[in-house]
Amino acid sequence: MEIDQVPQDDNRTLGGHRKVVYARDANGKMVLVASKGWEVEEIVTTQAVDAFHAQAEAARTRVAAGQSSPLEYWMYARRMDVEMLAQVSGLWQWRIRRHLRPDVFAGLAPKILTRYAEALGLATDTICSLPDLT
Repeated sequence: MEIDQVPQDDNRTLGGHRKVVYARDANGKMVLVASKGWEVEEIVTTQAVDAFHAQAEAARTRVAAGQSSPLEYWMYARRMDVEMLAQVSGLWQWRIRRHLRPDVFAGLAPKILTRYAEALGLATDTICSLPDLT
């Protein structure tokens, strides 16, 4: 894309910040150009965030019903899925899926809980319960 074609649509999801994209200058060289984002990017980002919010609320219901561990809620609330949490925590995906079971999660060693807490950017005691709805 040419420099004058770089989108400047004031993307709300960027929070007023700009991001850098590559564009071709008049000499045909690739250069970095500041962009305010574009509408399509904003729509897709908003849809993804809404999907994670819906998954977190569904997980909250399952946790409250004793069907899942609080880890599932926090994973979605922090905009992660099992694959992403596995990459960040260094744990196998099958172990994470197993830890989503409330009985297994209740017996986790503090070392594993600490890994999850660090991966999610939360305190260890926080990931062991749901947040208040207030």
